[in-house]
Amino acid sequence: MRYFPAMRVVGLVVLPGSRMFDVAVATEVWGVDRTSSGVGVFELRICAPGRRGVDLSPAGAMRATHGLDGLADCDLVVVPGREDPHAAVPPSVLAALRAAHERGAVVASLCSGAFTVAAAGLLDGRPATTHWLLLDELERAAPRVEVRRDVLFTEADGVFTSAGVAGGVDLCLHLVRQAWGTEVASALARRMVTPPVREGGQHQYVEAPLPRRPDRPDIASIVDWAVRRLDEPIGVADLAARSGMSERTFHRAFRAATGSTPGRWLLLQRLRHAQRLLETTDLSVERIAGRAGLGTAANLRRRMRAEFGVGPAAYRRTFRPAA
Repeated sequence: MRYFPAMRVVGLVVLPGSRMFDVAVATEVWGVDRTSSGVGVFELRICAPGRRGVDLSPAGAMRATHGLDGLADCDLVVVPGREDPHAAVPPSVLAALRAAHERGAVVASLCSGAFTVAAAGLLDGRPATTHWLLLDELERAAPRVEVRRDVLFTEADGVFTSAGVAGGVDLCLHLVRQAWGTEVASALARRMVTPPVREGGQHQYVEAPLPRRPDRPDIASIVDWAVRRLDEPIGVADLAARSGMSERTFHRAFRAATGSTPGRWLLLQRLRHAQRLLETTDLSVERIAGRAGLGTAANLRRRMRAEFGVGPAAYRRTFRPAA
């Protein structure tokens, strides 16, 4: 996943029937002054055709601050979902979305907003997701889109889509993280009282939850135990032993509960801890690798480049000032 320059000017495209929750997520992330907490400064523009007010769904209305010309110099354009994802989109909106992407702005849809972005042709040949109940409809409506069914968000060439409802929160925090760094995104998540990162895909919210047994720790407690010991050489075998399950059974139970394999989850926790240390300390890369449980600086460099496309030194240069 590549990093993007600071997204300071954000345009929110509102249309009749825009989902109030999606609109609220975008305004909560980019429309609240949190500079005292080291987040921002952001400028949020509410953009609608003709600068007209629109009715939201399921209730309420919103007054636009800008017409579609307000998108002309935005760093990020956010497209919320609509009550009827198949509702016609004005040609002027489709043209404005295409123009924004062509000049290099990031375009991000929340939930069923993927249908609007697809109507503009921005998802052709690109991966996309939406609410799990609408995935089949998206495939039928936009056959050239590579629909991803088990992810919380997607990105390709600066076009993002998110899964349903709370998936929009995940994507918005991810966008802040990509532009401003892990520490800033974590500070924002704390202010919003939400996890800075959720692992796994949408299927974890569709399948039956993992049953608890009183004679073994549940997955959540094992996750908490592991996060407190990232500097220790713990592995999947240690997690399975603590759960009282065989490794094979634990692997299935962990994936059912989180949507991720235990090995993949543990690696990502170590890398994110390393990111925080790179942003907030002057520790050497070697010491950070040790504290994150990744052993050597060479291993940390290899893992970060594979996962994020950037090494620790470049990451620190990019995000230490923002933090």
